[in-house]
Amino acid sequence: MGLIGIVLSLGLLMYLAYRGITVLILAPLLALLALVLNGEFTLLGTYTQIFMTALGDYVIQYFPLFLLGAIFGKLMADSGSARAIAETIVGRLGPSNAIAAIVLSCGILTYGGVSLFVVAFAVYPIAAAMFKRGDLPKRLIPAAIALGSFTFTMTAFPGTPAIQNAIPMPFFGTTPFAAPIIGVVAGLIMMIGGIAWLNFRAKRAAGRNEGYGEHEESAIGESAEIEGDAPSFWVAMAPAIAVIVLNALFTYVFIPAMDTSYLSTEEFGEIEIGDVRGIWAIIAALVLSILLLVGLNYKRLTDLKTSVNKGTFGSLLPVFNTASEVGYGAIIASLPAFFVVRDAVLGLTDNPLINVAVATNVLAGITGSASGGMSIALEALGDRFAELAETAGISEQLMHRITTLSSGGFDALPHNGAVITLLGICGLTHRQSYADIFVVAVCIPVAATIVAIVLGTIGVI
Repeated sequence: MGLIGIVLSLGLLMYLAYRGITVLILAPLLALLALVLNGEFTLLGTYTQIFMTALGDYVIQYFPLFLLGAIFGKLMADSGSARAIAETIVGRLGPSNAIAAIVLSCGILTYGGVSLFVVAFAVYPIAAAMFKRGDLPKRLIPAAIALGSFTFTMTAFPGTPAIQNAIPMPFFGTTPFAAPIIGVVAGLIMMIGGIAWLNFRAKRAAGRNEGYGEHEESAIGESAEIEGDAPSFWVAMAPAIAVIVLNALFTYVFIPAMDTSYLSTEEFGEIEIGDVRGIWAIIAALVLSILLLVGLNYKRLTDLKTSVNKGTFGSLLPVFNTASEVGYGAIIASLPAFFVVRDAVLGLTDNPLINVAVATNVLAGITGSASGGMSIALEALGDRFAELAETAGISEQLMHRITTLSSGGFDALPHNGAVITLLGICGLTHRQSYADIFVVAVCIPVAATIVAIVLGTIGVI
């Protein structure tokens, strides 16, 4: 009955979230449902002492990244920088390479720290114009944006400031640049494989004389323009490049040179610098890059206060959504029946890489969230995964990268919030576009993760 309760709770979470009910309400209610079906009736104590504690711990640790990332993305959009980058790349590659141009535009923006939602809004009008000019099916636009926004730059390429690349750091004592060779290989598989698939689909559509098609204008329009004087390409790129460069400098140069011995005191939690180095580096990189962005675009940011405020408010729902899922996972992990699930996952093979990949992918798929699924997996099993990796002689860097890669597979199932939002932006339906999203954002990333596990098993990191 306990296992049935967990499965029922997870199933309802997935279904009701797909139906549009916020996880802020669903997560605690359905976790407590699982508690009752497991024969436990300590509802209030479980809610305040387990759910809220886990939620609070997550917010304490990761809120600065959500906050700064949202502000940075909003300023990139409001300054015209995001659109300037996308338009330049599309213009250079031309209509015949529209798919690759859109993917690369999204990839550069997200790898530079711009939120995937901001990127989707910024790039969609350009993609619509390019696809219409090249007479490519509009139904392929969501897959192109998804490929560039929430695959290789979210989980694979080393140094990405995406939250998915930050979550494993405290568990494995790693940095955003963990396992760089495997990250690059996996990222290239996703990018090249995804572009090849979409070009193949476009060629088949051309053979059937299927063009752009007749479509109603989407909610954000088909040809929005940058208001005012847009920055040049390199001015627009400078803050995005700064995020990556500063992240590396703080990770490998500045922070190691600092006196951080005070962290070992009781006042600071008796931790080591490895526990916070990665998060410190991303925070510092984003703060300085935001200042650079504002300095370069001060005249273009006509209402800086409003941009910063909207970015700040825009960070609140994502961080609390994810934190609520972490709280949900903490309750599930406290149930006796969960130990059966845990033992099943840990007993799949003797290879911790496979175990962490399966656990993360399954939970990301169930919750429809890469960060949420990974957080639940690591909160419940992170310490155990670290122990198994040490026993097996597997690098913690490798565990970090495989965990991150695994969060970006089954998370993009139809109920994923980013998928639903992206289709809404493009004015298309699941029936029209989801099949190609499934290939480029689920199938190919899972294949890349398998390749990464094989390479990691033979000693490549």
